[in-house]
Formats: sequence, structure tokens, C-alpha cells
Amino acid sequence: MGKKRIVTTQGGDTEVKAKSAGASKRKVDSGVLYVQSTYNNTKLLLTDKRGNALMWNSSGSAGFRGAKKGTPFAAAKVGEVLAEKAQAVGLREIDVVVKGVGSGRESAIRGFISKGFIINSIKDQTPVPHNGPKPKKPRRV
Repeated sequence: MGKKRIVTTQGGDTEVKAKSAGASKRKVDSGVLYVQSTYNNTKLLLTDKRGNALMWNSSGSAGFRGAKKGTPFAAAKVGEVLAEKAQAVGLREIDVVVKGVGSGRESAIRGFISKGFIINSIKDQTPVPHNGPKPKKPRRV
């Protein structure tokens, strides 16, 4: 993890170059943004059209702790930070897939849009129980 060191020797001189491990060289025009919003946290994952993960961010990794992680403000900040990273890769248009019932669903997308991205579609994949678990028996007193 971190920086990799490459040592090359040329005519008795030792040269040390540092390379960043996380720097991506490829350019991507369009991708898919997955937003997972729970009551406690908001996670964003950016992939290319094939589903290969390019970058991610969450409220916890952005520096928010405790109850503040689940707020719409934290989700918006996470969206803005991820959008800045995505601009470096050359991304222009995205499809959005939302999952979960948290308060950061919409604000994470708004934070991402604020950097000038084009949204093709928004799809909601929130899991909904059809019947759920068996209810408790009535109490006998």
C-alpha cells in the first residue's frame, strides 16, 4: 500500500522514483454511480459500464463520525468529492442506481450533479420485503 519505489542504476548513480499506487491512467467517458444509503451511512461507488470499480467514497471515509454520517449534508459532501475524482478520469455522463432508505439518497446525487455531470437514468433498486418474517404470537396473560 502507499507508494511503490523503483530503483534504477545508471552508470553508478542510484535514482529513486516514487509512483503512486492509486493513480489510474485510463480515461472513461460514461459510467454507473451506485448510491447505497442507510440510516447510518452513505456509500458511493463509481464503475465503468462493464461494472469494474473505478473509485468509491463514503461518509465515514470523508471524516464524518457517529450520527453525522447519515445526514444529507455528509452525503452531499461525499458526492462532491467523488465527482472531483471522476472529473480527473474524464467522466462526463453517468447512470445512477440507488439502493436503501437513508436520508442521503437524493443529496448524494445532487452533490455529484453540482460538478456538471449528465445523468442518463436513475434507477431505484431498494430491496422491499414481500412478506417479511413471521410475526410474534399474541401474548397470553
